Amino acid sequence: MTPQPTGRLFRSADGDELILTRTFRAPVEDVWASVTDPERTARWFGPWEGQGAPGRTVRVRLAFEEGEPWSEVRIDACEPPRRLVVTTQDDYGSWRLEIRLTGTDDGHTRLALVHHLTGTEGLGEVGPGWEYYLDRLVTSRDGGDLPEFEAYYPAQKAYFEGLTPLPPED
Repeated sequence: MTPQPTGRLFRSADGDELILTRTFRAPVEDVWASVTDPERTARWFGPWEGQGAPGRTVRVRLAFEEGEPWSEVRIDACEPPRRLVVTTQDDYGSWRLEIRLTGTDDGHTRLALVHHLTGTEGLGEVGPGWEYYLDRLVTSRDGGDLPEFEAYYPAQKAYFEGLTPLPPED
């Protein structure tokens, strides 16, 4: 099966935001643990070390990138179990990322990954990467076969390069 891109580009007061979503059949607290507990993040993104708290910096090993490099991640906001905002710093620059979790009445949780952009160059590489990682999150929770990056890139590159900003989400 070929994964379909889901990312959308929105215009905000601070610039553009690339937003990708997934829905989980689980309570918000359980999904929160999947994106903050180092043992659980190791399954789909990479382990992290340090003391996680707002204003602190932790180190995250990008376990599924070539060379498995470590990256510095400053925690800008942590509002369990609904919102996490971080800024990463590595050889590729600085990225501001946000996770928003919303519970639904039927027991599901909607996860929105927001990449706050300083420009749209490189979107054709960044977007497929986030699709890959979010699908890894889904399958790490469901116990399925983890996806391979080759299924996302370069197949989704044109989709993300063709995105045009939409008005802000409500």
